[in-house]
Amino acid sequence: MASSAQDLGPVLDKDGVRLTVDDAIATVTLTNPAKRNAQSPALWRALAEAGRLLPGSVRVVVLRGEGKSFSAGLDRQMLTPEGIEGEPSFLDLARSAEAGLDATIAEYQEAFTWWRRNDIVSVAAVQGHAIGAGFQLALACDLRVVADDVQFAMRETSLGLVPDLTGTHPLVGLVGYARALEICATGRFVAAEEAVNTGLANLAVPAAELDAAVRDLAAALLAAPRDAVIETKALLRGAQDRTYEEQRAAERAAQGRRLRDLAGLGE
Repeated sequence: MASSAQDLGPVLDKDGVRLTVDDAIATVTLTNPAKRNAQSPALWRALAEAGRLLPGSVRVVVLRGEGKSFSAGLDRQMLTPEGIEGEPSFLDLARSAEAGLDATIAEYQEAFTWWRRNDIVSVAAVQGHAIGAGFQLALACDLRVVADDVQFAMRETSLGLVPDLTGTHPLVGLVGYARALEICATGRFVAAEEAVNTGLANLAVPAAELDAAVRDLAAALLAAPRDAVIETKALLRGAQDRTYEEQRAAERAAQGRRLRDLAGLGE
């Protein structure tokens, strides 16, 4: 039997991020449980690299964190005057010219953007703390399965900052403006039951069943033909930016492509 990419070891394993591939399913794992998978610029660069290294065979990407917490947010050393060696400190960022500061944050955001690509479906498996950048990383994925001990919190505003790692757009889309504002402005915890009830999470399960529940979901996502899933994801992602009539037209165009493809008449 031919070896899978999984048999050959990780595709990437650096700076607290490991990427493994098993046929149509890739798994991105945060691998620093001793620091509750705290995030740094090096980790963000590794996450962005993981996205670039995905083989074309991958249809589902699972994001998980080792240990008791998915990710407790920023490495607190980033908040100190000296910062992390080799990286710009918060003081350095504050002193940067506007264009330079914008470019630096845009680079950080690249770790959070590729999960919504139309050719994959991304699933975050979230246990324990998912705070700040950890919350935003979970929000970067299409779907979220949570353990019953999950604790989401958006703490940036409480620190005098704003959530700037792409989390505000999906959060408002999932729970609505008023609840999103309240969650961000208060910095409070959102537990599993509320997460499911508000649409923040698709499913909550006992912590011991989290990996199995995500495997079952990944298998279900792979059951439909790939091109149909890609077209459907593109339709749904674009729906909120289209009028009702524009969405009707987009549906017709997508269905035309599917019918021609199924009839063997595609380009």
